[in-house]
Amino acid sequence: MAVAVTMARMKIAVLRHAYRGQRAQTAGTGAALGALLAAGTVYLAFAGPDLLAAAYAVWLLGWALGPVFVGGGDETLRPEYFTLLGLPPRRLAAGLLAAAFVGIAPLVSLGALLGLLVTGARLGVVHALVALPAMGLQLAVFVLLSKVTVAVVGLALRTRPGAIAAGLLNGAIVAALGQIWVFMVAFGETGTPAAVRYLPSAWGLLAVQGQWWALAALAALVLLLLGAWAALLGRRAGATRVSGRGRRPIGAATATGAVVAKELRTWSRDLVRNHYLAFALSYGVTFAASPLIIGWDGMLPYAGPIFVVMAAAMAANLYGADGTALWLAMMTPGASDVRGRQLAWLSTQGVIAVALTVGFTAITGGPWPLVLALLAALLGGAAGLVPLVSVYALVPGTDPHRRAGNPLRTSEDDGGLTGLAYLMLALVVVTGVPAGLVAIRLGWAGVAVGVVTGGLCFWGFGRLAERRLRSHGPELLDTMRTGRKPTGRATVASRFEGLSRTRRSVAGWCFGFGAIPLVPQGILAAVFVANGMLRHSWFLATYMPPGWRYPVAAGFILLGLAMYGTALWIVRPAGTRRLT
Repeated sequence: MAVAVTMARMKIAVLRHAYRGQRAQTAGTGAALGALLAAGTVYLAFAGPDLLAAAYAVWLLGWALGPVFVGGGDETLRPEYFTLLGLPPRRLAAGLLAAAFVGIAPLVSLGALLGLLVTGARLGVVHALVALPAMGLQLAVFVLLSKVTVAVVGLALRTRPGAIAAGLLNGAIVAALGQIWVFMVAFGETGTPAAVRYLPSAWGLLAVQGQWWALAALAALVLLLLGAWAALLGRRAGATRVSGRGRRPIGAATATGAVVAKELRTWSRDLVRNHYLAFALSYGVTFAASPLIIGWDGMLPYAGPIFVVMAAAMAANLYGADGTALWLAMMTPGASDVRGRQLAWLSTQGVIAVALTVGFTAITGGPWPLVLALLAALLGGAAGLVPLVSVYALVPGTDPHRRAGNPLRTSEDDGGLTGLAYLMLALVVVTGVPAGLVAIRLGWAGVAVGVVTGGLCFWGFGRLAERRLRSHGPELLDTMRTGRKPTGRATVASRFEGLSRTRRSVAGWCFGFGAIPLVPQGILAAVFVANGMLRHSWFLATYMPPGWRYPVAAGFILLGLAMYGTALWIVRPAGTRRLT
């Protein structure tokens, strides 16, 4: 008990000094959004138990998968910090569990679990009293399942088959969540599946409704998860072993060729990159294939372009992920590190993208001009943007050989990595807009436009990245070595903090919601119109008269671009505060 209390107090002390500046604003925004979701969940308690059970299933899924995609979740207190104390695994797990209850996410989830109390109060006093321990046990299940999931995935990332399997599974689940409207349409005719009411996420609700066995089952599940986590903590510090036997040497005749060879070997051996590649592949295929559930194969040809966009997002911090190994490139005169990385990225991702696009488009019979135009433009745009964004918005990462017991933790700046991934998603999609619009209107001419724009992006963005690397290489190396950004000039974060409340709000809304008019209401709506998918879901252009469909879609695309342009204009260097 003393260990649990001490660790909880340590967590409180750390968080009290951590939430300052930009991090405090980000945490406040996340807490506000979480409070809205929690309030919506509590409201479902008045709508019916089936909807509330489905909502808690989503919360459980979020706890299980969310930390996997934000660097392994909250690691304010790491097990490695207490190695020298000699604590037994169960006491260590109990203490870390107590510390895990301290934070914004558990507090928000506890607010969502008030739906159990509302349900119990509507049934009677006894049911309301049962809701109190049910809330605590259900929250413990959420937190422990998150810890166990991260630990299992971390162990899986220590072997290549495990890293690939974890990436495939995680990508499929996230893509299914992104296509949730498909499942809503599919289940709309039958309602919420009955099995949802008997998932562990709904056991607290069953206990409140009078099925007392569910309360005992929750307590048993908490003990089982706690024991599993304690066992996994004992294996966390094991070393990752990668065998190099049987590997054919990769030769190179030029310095740039040596960079390509090094990157190809890294893509084949780095388990985190294996995980990212498998994730992007699974995401692209699942996202495009999900509408098959409702009998629509119109999105299947776009599995390749979707894979390219997600693969670029996974590689957004390409240089930061390598840590201080940048000094090798700086000390190799005559080598174009950027060009080598571009060619290696195309070699590993491009083959997969072409195979997906050609294969699935052949199955559906088209539309060949549109998908080929998008593929060419997106491949070139992504290959150019990956190094460019990485050197201009580098997030300091952990050297691969110094990664802790949690391989998912590749950087201490989880928010920076997430923001960089979203930025890459938006930028890569923008590079495919011109070719897509031309292909929709003029057919095969769009393919030529895609090849030209892709080639220009590959060459132009790569050249800018190379110039940046040559002119700011020492600064970037110092950033990766120390984890601190240079103080001589304003970063995007400092520019954002220096804005007035109104300008900061406008920039935040434009950055946050610009993708809605750009992608679903613009690009996807134009694709639906081109394929004759009219009056489709919430895509406004599909409901317009014939002469207004493409103009409305184009208007939304321009609106999305204008929103991103406005946000960038607001945070431009000319609008920064004075730096002392």
